[in-house]
Parts: sequence; structure tokens; C-alpha cells
Amino acid sequence: MSEGFAARTVAAANGVAQDAAFGAVIAPIHLSTTFKFPAFEQAGPYDYSRLGNPTRDALADTIAKLEGGARAVMVASGMAALDLALSSLRPGDLLVAPHDCYGGTHRLLSFRSARGHYRVAFVDQTDPDALAAALAERPKVILVETPSNPLMRVVDIRRITADAKAVGALAVVDNTFLSPALQQPIALGADLVVHSTTKFLNGHSDVIGGAVIAADKAVGEDLAAWANTIGVTGSPLDAYLTLRGLRTLFVRVEQQQKNAAALAAFLDAHPAVARVHYPGLPTHPGHALAKTQQAGFGAMLSFELTGGREAVKRFVEALRVFTLAESLGGVESLVAHPPTMTHAAMDPEARTIAGITDGLLRLSVGLEAEADLLADLSRALEAVGG
Repeated sequence: MSEGFAARTVAAANGVAQDAAFGAVIAPIHLSTTFKFPAFEQAGPYDYSRLGNPTRDALADTIAKLEGGARAVMVASGMAALDLALSSLRPGDLLVAPHDCYGGTHRLLSFRSARGHYRVAFVDQTDPDALAAALAERPKVILVETPSNPLMRVVDIRRITADAKAVGALAVVDNTFLSPALQQPIALGADLVVHSTTKFLNGHSDVIGGAVIAADKAVGEDLAAWANTIGVTGSPLDAYLTLRGLRTLFVRVEQQQKNAAALAAFLDAHPAVARVHYPGLPTHPGHALAKTQQAGFGAMLSFELTGGREAVKRFVEALRVFTLAESLGGVESLVAHPPTMTHAAMDPEARTIAGITDGLLRLSVGLEAEADLLADLSRALEAVGG
């Protein structure tokens, strides 16, 4: 698909009706692991699916266009995508990461640091002084996660990427929570964007995958070569399913964030809820900033119950529509308790510093009827005693 089309058109139609063999409207799935060479010492466009595959390339091309990047690399999981994005780091190099990042990210960076692969500074990136002190150490990479998981903190992508460039650092932004439907970090200065395509891009909780999108084509080619070398590229079947899910990204996200806004307003007014973390609320500290760099506020939110862990137990046991499960971004609504689920690998001190309390719950809001979701939360809060 040529340039100039709206992003939602790219999501729905990029790669459609381009099958030269049979004229299939939907891009076919190529499951072959190997491809025929046209002649001796003459390679075709594909030779082995770990290196390149037409189905995976169709997905990569679509995601790169949606993110405004020059090259996307599809890998086996979101964690593989993050690890690939950080693969330029060497022993002694400093990585500045959010102190309140996803628990799997915190675990990966902590383990890599403990093994001497690179140094990590977990920093509150909403604190200008703390960020300036970290930048003064001239890091090689600055990792941004906005909104953060699970506390929905918003940081200024334009400012941080400009600061990163000023000290010669690579700026990497995790855009999983919003997707390119609502935020495009490369347009705001990011060098690399990472995704767990498992989440909103696929949108159906049935595929594990990841993506790294590079603003610079040469950087993207280097990442693709390294992904092939270490064997983390994604499978053709996963790519096919993810591309099928991606076709409905915009309509899914629009309805999901509409539901999320209604739930956030309801929770914010409820006496059993201590606080709500959702950038769409005018009282959220990052609300004004989010409006400048996001096209919407997304379908993720978190909130804290006044009764702590015991209240959490009663709440989740009373739910009938929300499912107690990890992950996010699917068409179904999920509830997670970060301290015992997504962020259990963080030690208690790190969780306390990040602000992840025992009473915190994270919601991934799906496509169910708004009235049913509100009734489910109301019923569960009644069980808490609110």
C-alpha cells in the first residue's frame, strides 16, 4: 500500500489483494520452512523462514507503516522484542529504565544486569531531577514505558527522546499499552518502538508475539540480522493470526477505551476505591500531557481498594464478567492483581518504591456491554463492603 493513506486504512487493507499466484484477497499463510533456489548460486527473495518469510514480512510491513517506522522485526514474544531492542548494550553500558515498568521488563533487566551484561538504573521518569541525574551519567539507552504498567504514569516522550539524543543515547519506547492507534512514539522522537503483539495488536488473546520498529532502516536491518542469528523470529502462523487481528485494531480500541472511560469515572466516584489511575480522568497528573502525545486514553486502568489484599480477594471472587488473568488487550475484560501476578517477580521493596500497593488492581477493558461491566464492578465492590 502506497503512502498517504490513513492509519486505519493501512491496518485494514495493507497487503490485501496482492497475491500474484491465485489472486487471493487475503494474504496467504506461508508455512514452509524452506524455499527453492531458482538456480545454483542464485538466491530467491526467501530461502529459510527463520531469516525471512512472506507472511511475517506482510505483518512487519503493516506494523512499520502504522508506527511510522522504516523497518519492523517480528519476534516470538514481547520480551524477545525488548531484549532485541537492547541488544546493542555492552558490559559497563548504562540503561535508564522506568522504576514502575512491567514486572517482566524489570525481571529481564535485573537478570541481565546481575549477569554483567549491562548496568541498569531504575528511575522515576516523572521526576525531572532524578532523570537529569541519570542522564548526567551518559547512558547508552533510555527505555520509556508510557503509560506505565500498571500505574498508568505518563511521561513526556518528546522531552525524554530529545534528552536522550543530547547525551548520545538510544531512545526506546514500549508502546504496548496504547498501540499505534493511539500513540506513535517515532513521530515524537523515538529511535525504536517495542510491542508485545500479544496484546492490542493481535487483540484476541490467542497468539504470543513481539515487534521492534526502527526509525532508521539500517538499524532495523541490523536488528533483523541479529534476530535471525539468535533465532528469535516469530512463526508464520503467529504472524498470520496477528495480522488478522490487526485488521480490526482501530474499531476495537475505540470501543474498548469508551468502556474504560466509563469504568474509570464510576470507580473514581466510589467510596471503596482509594484512587484510580487512568490518564483520561482530568484529575490524573498526566492528563494534560497525555492529550498532547496520545490520540486517546486507552483501555487500561488500575485502581486501589481501601481494604488492601483482603478486599482484593473478596472483589475478584465476586466478579462474573471480568476474568482473573494476566495479559491484556484482548476483546475480553481481565482483572489482574499486580503484586501477586504481573509484578510478583519484583521484590517487595521495588514494588513499594514504584507505588504498587497490595490493594492495587489492573483492568484490561474489553468489548462487553458497558452496562454489564459496570454492574460487575458494582457487584464486586458491594462484596468488598463499599
